[in-house]
Amino acid sequence: MRTDTLYVSDMDGTLLDNNSLVSPRSAEIISTLSHEGALITVATARTPATVDPLLANTFTRCPAIVMTGAALWDRQYRQIVDPVILPPGVAAEIVDKFNEVALDPFIYTIASPTHIDVYHGVDMTPGEEDFYQTRRHLQLKKFHIGSMPSGDGGMNRTILLFGIGDTGRVARLASMLEGRSDCSVSFYPDITSPSRSLIEIFGPGVSKANALTRLADKLGVKRTVVFGDNLNDLSMMAVADLAVAVDNAYPEVKSAADKVISSNSSDAVARFIREDE
Repeated sequence: MRTDTLYVSDMDGTLLDNNSLVSPRSAEIISTLSHEGALITVATARTPATVDPLLANTFTRCPAIVMTGAALWDRQYRQIVDPVILPPGVAAEIVDKFNEVALDPFIYTIASPTHIDVYHGVDMTPGEEDFYQTRRHLQLKKFHIGSMPSGDGGMNRTILLFGIGDTGRVARLASMLEGRSDCSVSFYPDITSPSRSLIEIFGPGVSKANALTRLADKLGVKRTVVFGDNLNDLSMMAVADLAVAVDNAYPEVKSAADKVISSNSSDAVARFIREDE
């Protein structure tokens, strides 16, 4: 059993199958290896509110990297750890930039170590409505539609500004924010709809790569192996000792990988870890 290696997998399109679930076979393999001492976790743009139920049948002993590295999620104690908040005043300024390109962000604020509040306007595009409806009843996250953050710092508790919309508008917003040192911007295609793109704005220095490095240092491992499929996985692939792409990954991700394995629908990540162990 290798206890000197940290295995970190993206979720959507990588660890999750085509039904956006951890298959029973993958859950069994990862849980068994983790009980034996393997260090396996995920790095995802998702919040704890969706990570927790998706991993409900999968035992892992390491914190999950959530919100593209803006925080860790301690699964044992169900707490957000080491959150990186946007600097005072920056979130409100960037919301104005969203408005300039006719996008309305979802504003994520840290309500407590165990809970996130999300704010958005009343009017939603079909993509925003789908995003909201599939998440509105989740634990650990509460939506406030038609209101803005207020009290106890209000916008100054913002950990994430998230937008979804047609690629042209999202690309313009990303261009407007390019080069800023007071935030980190992640802009990538929506795997469920090629005409749409997603944008995430976090505090300075936030990336899957930085979170991977911090977690590896905390655990004292000598080797890191990462798995990905989308453009926001490239940063952690660049700093890992071994970067692995699934066969359904974007061409840029495959090109950046040291190894390409079979697709996300074939338990490829779990099987690779078992064989590497």
